[in-house]
Amino acid sequence: MFLVIAEKPSVSQSIASILSAKEREDGYLSGKDCIVSWCLGHLAGYASPECYDSRYEKWEFADLPIVPKRWELSVAKDKKKQLAVLKKLLSREDMDYVVNACDAGREGELIFKHVYDLSGSSLPVRRLWISSMEESAIREGFANLKDGKEYENLCEASVCRAKADWLVGMNATRAFTSKYYKLLTVGRVQTPTLAMLVERQDAIDGFVKEAYYKAAVEGDGIHAVSEAIKDEAESIALAEKCNGKSAVITKVEKIRKKNQPPKLYDLTTLQREANRFFGYTAQETLRELQELYEAKLVTYPRTDSQYITADMERTALELLELLPELLPFLPGESMGKNVGRIINNDKVSDHHALLPTKEALGEDFEELSERQRNIFFLIGQRLAQAVSDEYIYEETEVTALCEGHEFYAKGKAIIHPGFKGIEDAFRNAVQKKKSTDKNNTDETASISEGLHEGMEIAGVRAESSRHYTSPPKPYSEDTLLLAMERAGNQDFDEGTEKKGLGTPATRASILEKLVSSGYAKRSGKQILPTADGRALIAVMPDDLKSAAMTAEWENKLLLMEKGKMEGSEFLEEITDLIDRVIAGCSAISGEEQSRFHQKESIGTCPVCGNPVYEGKKNFYCSSRECSFALWKENRYLSGMKKLVDKQMAVELLEKGRIHAKDFYSQKTGRTFAANLLMEVKDGRASFSLEFPKKKGSGKSGRSSGKQR
Repeated sequence: MFLVIAEKPSVSQSIASILSAKEREDGYLSGKDCIVSWCLGHLAGYASPECYDSRYEKWEFADLPIVPKRWELSVAKDKKKQLAVLKKLLSREDMDYVVNACDAGREGELIFKHVYDLSGSSLPVRRLWISSMEESAIREGFANLKDGKEYENLCEASVCRAKADWLVGMNATRAFTSKYYKLLTVGRVQTPTLAMLVERQDAIDGFVKEAYYKAAVEGDGIHAVSEAIKDEAESIALAEKCNGKSAVITKVEKIRKKNQPPKLYDLTTLQREANRFFGYTAQETLRELQELYEAKLVTYPRTDSQYITADMERTALELLELLPELLPFLPGESMGKNVGRIINNDKVSDHHALLPTKEALGEDFEELSERQRNIFFLIGQRLAQAVSDEYIYEETEVTALCEGHEFYAKGKAIIHPGFKGIEDAFRNAVQKKKSTDKNNTDETASISEGLHEGMEIAGVRAESSRHYTSPPKPYSEDTLLLAMERAGNQDFDEGTEKKGLGTPATRASILEKLVSSGYAKRSGKQILPTADGRALIAVMPDDLKSAAMTAEWENKLLLMEKGKMEGSEFLEEITDLIDRVIAGCSAISGEEQSRFHQKESIGTCPVCGNPVYEGKKNFYCSSRECSFALWKENRYLSGMKKLVDKQMAVELLEKGRIHAKDFYSQKTGRTFAANLLMEVKDGRASFSLEFPKKKGSGKSGRSSGKQR
């Protein structure tokens, strides 16, 4: 008897049907020789600080850093029942081994490890590693189960990634929040990603457009322009000088060029193009893609490869035979079969590129949602493009001389559309309106074939035009994903294997966290930093904003997966960073700490000399280290139906006393006049009453008490 644990119920059902585990029980499916159960995504995660010590319930800077000596796991309430099922199954004496059938990647390893560790099980672990939910792939996977120990390095990388995110998130968030009296959420990958958004927005806001000018001549099938001219008068003068005159063609150069077909999709490039074509967010694309995977229509989603392996050549050829039936818009005559272009064993690590499956042939695509249909078609047409011919065109460059000044023109003529024919057919089929995205269009300018060197064009029309320099464009989800993928490239050696912020599997969730936390917002296809996001980055040290440092950590996690780096070394770097961050926070001045609370000071603290501000229930010292406060309602004054208002607080801080005529006497039921005196000792304020001398009397009265 063996136990299979998958990541989701839907995946478990697909596996169970192949293993003939058809008896439905509470939290699992059972068969003759196996049981198939499931997690509900992440069943457990590393516990929050207060689970280690109740004092961490209050965020105190003095308690930092928090670095668990023994990491504990916590389970969400709504997932405890399923965890109990799994723990019971993992402890059964009739189980020979357990199969980790969670998604074949870093996060799948972490999900399984947490459940396995919480159960205290000692069952041998075998690993199901598949890239497709097709029946043939699952059967082959179970026929070739791996020893779980082969994935120990991948598991260690997943654990270190999760611990690093916890250490940075918990410590840096508490450090900056406690110093600035404002919730400032910090993330190991989230914060440098936000920093890129803010940097781009700052560049846009600070951009000052500059005008420049061009003169153009036109006639006999040519429109040629001058180089950029800074002075408008000079451009106008040149146009006037050339208007009606003759121009001579001094150069006609034709260059044949080729564009290679694109590679297959990995997750990030698919998310980028789904955003570009359809406006889908990265998270939306991943969610729909996961559904397609579980429906056996596409291969494993969270891949970082754009190639397939040599042993998949026959599969690829079979898919190409099916594509015209799967993709009704596909111009079959333009499809190639150059499968060698997409084969590269060295560039496939855990999973090959995204592909449609053969099982999709029988699918009624009208049953799919529009998003799922669009994403499936996107993957299918990319396969068709990747194995098709090159796009071949001829570029013509022409130089014309008029009145001693050179003018330039460029044109393009298509020789062979190749893969571009498939791209155009797909766009026409799925896009409801013509795209204005220059990256997706191929507007072909033509130049008259009759042009040749020495040719004279008489009576050209000439005019001057004004142009402006353009600011950087705001990030779209497409371009931000690309920037995350390339982050820190300039800081790596050419041979470095992995670069970027996050991984294909995590980038979508990072963007969602930025939006849900209020640090970024979506505006159409654009993703922009909010005022809160810009304020956060303004106070972050370079270490937490550094894309290069975070990209280097991602590279080290990959080295860990390959057994080339110890997890302890990686986590030591993270704790060193936390120490630097906390040391930097310790040096933040009192004035800087009030950055987000620029309130009017009502006076000076009698204990430490820092400003005192009005709060909801008291008047408090702005220094976190000082405990002085004047409570608006306190025990001594409440019996006299008196509250400390703002004007009273100002006078008490300035003079240590006030005079009031409306103190209430419970004994007489009347109000009376008196002086209220404040004395501060050991940071605490106490009050007393002083009664003015009555005329003809040399005595004054006094009573005292401490505020609560």
